[in-house]
Formats: sequence, C-alpha cells, structure tokens
Amino acid sequence: MELFSPEGLASARLFFVGIKGTGMTALAELFSAAGAVIEGSDVDDTFYTDEILASLGIRVHDFSHHHLHAPWHAVVHSAAYPPTHPQLAEARRLGIPCYPYPHALGAYSRHFRSAGIAGVHGKTSTTALTGTLLRALSLPAATLTGSAVPLWGGRATLTHPSPRYFVAETCEYRRHFLHFNPTWIVLTSVEEDHLDYYPTYEDIFAAFLEYAHLLPPDGALIYCADQPGAVQAARTLAAERPDLALIPYGRTAPGPFRITDISQHPGAQTARLAAGLSFTLHVPGAHMLLNATAALALTALIAQDAGLAPSPEAFLSDHAGPLCAALASYTGTRRRSEVVGQAGGIIFIDDYGHHPTAIRATLEGYRTFYPGRRIILDFMSHTYSRTAALLHEFARSFEPADIVILHKIYASARETSGAVTGEDLYRAASAMHPFVYYTHEVMDAFDLCTRILRPGDLFITMGAGDNWKLGRALYQHYANKEGAPTCEA
Repeated sequence: MELFSPEGLASARLFFVGIKGTGMTALAELFSAAGAVIEGSDVDDTFYTDEILASLGIRVHDFSHHHLHAPWHAVVHSAAYPPTHPQLAEARRLGIPCYPYPHALGAYSRHFRSAGIAGVHGKTSTTALTGTLLRALSLPAATLTGSAVPLWGGRATLTHPSPRYFVAETCEYRRHFLHFNPTWIVLTSVEEDHLDYYPTYEDIFAAFLEYAHLLPPDGALIYCADQPGAVQAARTLAAERPDLALIPYGRTAPGPFRITDISQHPGAQTARLAAGLSFTLHVPGAHMLLNATAALALTALIAQDAGLAPSPEAFLSDHAGPLCAALASYTGTRRRSEVVGQAGGIIFIDDYGHHPTAIRATLEGYRTFYPGRRIILDFMSHTYSRTAALLHEFARSFEPADIVILHKIYASARETSGAVTGEDLYRAASAMHPFVYYTHEVMDAFDLCTRILRPGDLFITMGAGDNWKLGRALYQHYANKEGAPTCEA
C-alpha cells in the first residue's frame, strides 16, 4: 500500500515543513480529507492560510527539530527549503522519508485520472475555472490550484469524499511538473521565463514537451491555438506521439472549442464557441475567455470519461445551463485581478502578473472592463534574470496604462542580486511611456500616489513582489477618509 494512495493516507501521520504556503496548505487539506493526521511548521508571520489550517485542526509549530520526534510516517516539505533545513536534517537522522511538495503531489496524482494544468500564463485561473465547472456538475473530482478562490470559501482546494479525478496546477519551474502523472494536460502557453533555470526558449520548450510525453496512450493535450509556443509544442508532439489526442481551443482553433465571437461590456464579457455554447464572465481580460474555454474543454473530456456525454458537442449542449451558471458565478482568485476595494471613487486592484505578456493582456482587459477610468499601474519586477532578459518587453508591456510607478527589483530566495536594477527598467520604460515614476522602496510611493490619484481612477498593484502592501495602504487611507469599511491587511 503506497503512502500517498487514498488507502495509505487514511492511516498516515505526516509532518509538513513550510505548511503555510498556498500549495502546501492545499495539499495538507487534500491529505487530511483522505484521513491523514497532519501537523506542520512555518514562520510566525500570519498568512491567510492560518485560518484554513486552524479550521482543519492542524497544529503549526516553529522550525525546532524537536517536533520531528513524534512517530511520523513521512515529512512533506516546500521545495524552497534545502536539505540543510534543521527539520529536514533531523528527519533524515531519524530515518523519516522526506518528500518535496512536487514529489508528494505527483505521488498522489498516480491514484486518479489526473489532469495537469500547465503554461507560463493562465494556469491558476484555468485550474480554478475547471474546478468550479466540475463542482457544478457534481463530478467526483478533487482540485488543487495555486491561489485562494473566493468562490471556494477562500481556499485553493476542492475536496471530494471519494474522488475519481484529480485536477491540479502544475509548475514548470525546475521541471517540477515532471513528477505529476497526467491523463490529460492543458497547455496555455510556452514562453521564455524562469531565466535563472531555463536560459533559452529552447530549454523551457524542451521541458514542456517532456511533460507532454508523460501522457499515456489514451491521453490528450488541450492546447491554446492562439499561442505560438503552445502550437509549436502540439505540432511537435503530434509528430512524435500520434497515439495522443490533440484538442485546440481559441480564436484560431478548429473544432468545437473555437471562439467564434467575443463581446465586451462594462463589467462583463461574452464568448461564443463553434459548438454553439455562449458563456459570460464577470472578470476582466480576453485572456480569461481563453482560460474558461480551456476549462470547458478539459471538463468535457472528464465528463466523457465519466460517461456523461458521447462527445464534446453533446456535452456542451446537454449541460449548457449549469456550465454557464458556474462560469458567470466565477469571481477570480486571490491576487489575480483581485478587487481590494473601492474608496474615494477609486477602484483598487491587485494582480500577480509578472511576465510582459500577462501584464499587457491584463491591462488591456482592464481598459475594456472599466471604460473611462485612468489606469495607474504600480509594478514591481520579480527576479533579476527575468528582468534583464525581458527588459524591453517589460517596458513595452506598460503601454495600456496611463501612469506607471516602478520600484527596485523584488529578489527571491533563488536570486538575491543581479546586474540589472529597478532604475534600468525605469529608464527603459521612460523611453516608451510619457508618465513613469520611480521610488526605490515600495511604500515611499505612498505620498506620490495620493498626489496623483483622483476619483474615477483604477489603481493596480501588479507583480510577484510585495507592492500589494501599497495598494492596501492606499485603499485604507481613502476608505478612512470617507468612513468606508477597511480591508484586512
């Protein structure tokens, strides 16, 4: 009996190192639902996951090695922690098996008909949309995504008492997704990213192709026909694996998941598919219509596998009501076009977009979704290698914004320094945009923003750094002035 099988988990005792991370908490929730006894450790800082862990009855300790002395069957740890971490070193000394998060996730996926959502952009939203659709159809599926979903009670996981299917966001960084066991893969995009690990486009492309080759003979690749990297991967895979089904989606896709028409309205957007289904989303950005179409395609495959419909066309026709209602109810995920609040006539939004393609697509979506509003963008670039390699692409991506505010580069655990600086990005952006400001520290922009902002504006904090703090501080400032409810820090 394998430890991470449903049967193995029913009697397992597991210790999670770094349990407050979104993915780690979500995995702990999945394993807890299967019957595992779980405790964990993390820093003292308060995260939104603290409330979730408390509701599950999971105790969270500090990083002292003494907590490993209980009879644990295994340690699951965040991939960010090196083997020298005191608790991991103690686990090895005690002979307790240690599994990084990608390994544990992959081991769990082997026991289901699993779907991996992959791509440089869009995988979190596509996973969340898929889980929302599967739940609407009452299919026996569990879902794990990389961000909290308000529609799921602020959690990143949908559980099921007896899942047959498992859908998960799978990450390309350091080839983590190669530990996953997919029956189906959704590929949203392939572009240059994670330049510290994939120095060239060919490197990251090879990783995605290797992932696709994990598909079994009855598997399928669902890919975006509008994205060149995804199309290249599909064509290469078709030549090397003729046994696989390839299912395109998008404006240029042949077949039932071709988007034949898009209409944009303030606060809503609608897409019509070649199969006849029309659906509406109340989240911004044409890229979100692509994500929703990918989710529909994957849901159709799972529904066919479960015997709900003989074909995608029949599925979309027979279940149009619950599918469209589920998509219309979707409100996004944490840090993906997340509306922090509205105060002083200003809408405050936070978004995780940290790649030039995602930045431009998101800003263009806001332009249509919130017509007539000035867009003030506060952006913090993440990792030196990405900034250096894509410097001019970043500078051009800010074009849809009216005003841009930039800061120092947000370092990561894997990169603490580099040759490029925030000032370099500021100079590149200033050469292409008429209104660009720079403050080295994020909160130093507070007074600048209060001078710039006026009623009717849309203020966006964007990036994988910590500039979200500025947006929340500004929202609270304006909310306090008008006596409106303030947001949580």
